[in-house]
Amino acid sequence: MGINHWPEGERPREKLLQLGAPALSDAELLAIFLRVGVPGRSAVDLARDLLSGFGGLRPLLEADQQAFCAVKGLGSATYAQLQATLELSRRHLASQLARGNALTSPALVRHYLTAQLRHLGHEEFAALFLDTQHRIIRFESLFRGTLDSASVYPREVAKRALELGAGALILAHNHPSGVAEPSDADRRITRRLKEALELLDIRVLDHFVVGDGEVVSFAERGWM
Repeated sequence: MGINHWPEGERPREKLLQLGAPALSDAELLAIFLRVGVPGRSAVDLARDLLSGFGGLRPLLEADQQAFCAVKGLGSATYAQLQATLELSRRHLASQLARGNALTSPALVRHYLTAQLRHLGHEEFAALFLDTQHRIIRFESLFRGTLDSASVYPREVAKRALELGAGALILAHNHPSGVAEPSDADRRITRRLKEALELLDIRVLDHFVVGDGEVVSFAERGWM
């Protein structure tokens, strides 16, 4: 029986309108996005199959085009819509950050950096460049690949900060392993950058390490 024959209170779209999006399960939210199922399977059934087959919502959302489109009922158009939705979410977080002081919105900074870095399969080192009032100027990826004290160049970070007129930075990088605990190399890199940028009167306010479901703040650890 198709979803349109279900009791109104059980249909995902109607349930969302009545109770709000947080009241829906992952499968119900995904079913609204999919809109239709496949012969013999409703959109909710298809959503449950996808979540089970990919091992959860995150692996599904981060699947590449080939893996995603290999599933019956999906295709390039749906994949493009999904990627557009994910990018809109990242830009929404960015616009929220841009309206205020980054230090007054630590949870929002965490969410934004997680959205930018958690899904990457490689290490990426980035920075939020801030003005003297700690408002966002720009988020940029700076270095990519295995990070150690020899692969992150303070002079390049300083050069970019000066180009943007930044007065402060929040550093961030991801651990593809999913474990957010900072390494000794992470701490050495942070010290080198902090010392180099202080000479230019540019403050390093924090360094976030993004893992799988966890974000570690150097400032909260007392390391800044």
